[in-house]
Amino acid sequence: MIKVIYHPHYTQVYTSDPAAEAGRMEAVWQVIHNRVQRIEAAPATKEQISLAHTEGHLEEVTRRGLYDIAALAAGGAVRAARIGLSEPAFALIRPPGHHASASHAWGFCFFNNMAIALLALQSESLIKKALVLDIDLHFGDGTVNILGNRKWVEICNPSARSREDYLDQVTQSLAGLQVDLIGISAGFDFHQEDWGGLLTTEDYTTIGSLVRQAARSCGGGCFAVLEGGYNHDVLGHNVAALLEGLAG
Repeated sequence: MIKVIYHPHYTQVYTSDPAAEAGRMEAVWQVIHNRVQRIEAAPATKEQISLAHTEGHLEEVTRRGLYDIAALAAGGAVRAARIGLSEPAFALIRPPGHHASASHAWGFCFFNNMAIALLALQSESLIKKALVLDIDLHFGDGTVNILGNRKWVEICNPSARSREDYLDQVTQSLAGLQVDLIGISAGFDFHQEDWGGLLTTEDYTTIGSLVRQAARSCGGGCFAVLEGGYNHDVLGHNVAALLEGLAG
């Protein structure tokens, strides 16, 4: 069974945005809970969060009363990345993170979960090279802000008007890859029944499989963290499809 990092506190409605909507996490867990091994999330440390964010940003998130839930999400991502070094893992977390830059955030995000996870592992000399594959509908500007100038990280944000072109971009981004870890910023809002209206549920299985194969080919690991995805009726099935692909 694939390991899923989760915590009951992720069901808290901490703001009024769609990512924090009541029932969103439960909709996923209801679909996948019998197919996965649950691992409890723990908060990221201030030292780990500070690898990606300024002190001023930490103070602002604290002022808004969101530090604890954002740190718990970041910690879930760190744990998924650590497990991902040896086997695929998925962080079923919120708030999402890919719109969180070093000193500010928007788009339902507060701390950049993916960036914190990769920087934490890199600081421990557990990885030397990584790829971020961001499959969310929206461009991961925060991840680019934090990681874009670091030579040891590659970032791919596919965008296309057809499923075939989109999957081709994913395939090309993974071709000939030589990294220690592939991290998927797994937004599901590109789905045909979500905001993006493009990808099928089966496409997420394909993406997961492509990532798993690429990781195996280069002797690296892989993991994913939840970003967007707002149609509760299909979100759990789309997550399950990605996990099926990652599981191999």
